[in-house]
Amino acid sequence: MKLIIDESRCKGCNLCTLVCPYNIFQEGSELNSKGIVVPSLDRPGRCTNCRLSKLYQRRLCGVCQLICPDQAIHWVEEEPYEPLGVVIEF
Repeated sequence: MKLIIDESRCKGCNLCTLVCPYNIFQEGSELNSKGIVVPSLDRPGRCTNCRLSKLYQRRLCGVCQLICPDQAIHWVEEEPYEPLGVVIEF
């Protein structure tokens, strides 16, 4: 799973930066096309929902999604990686 901030819905309240126990969200530094500073993601792979939700078959944290008044935070399924063949020559 991958964590997504929908910039079209986010109003830049930064509540997600305050409640995330893994400090994944950081206050943004640049204005988007609407003139809003949208939070940025810092190493979202630390998010338990991104890493472990498939293993446990349920949402593990989701505090950021619950607290977001604009419903701008959600997770999307990622395409599985296709194995790559590697040739090692000596």
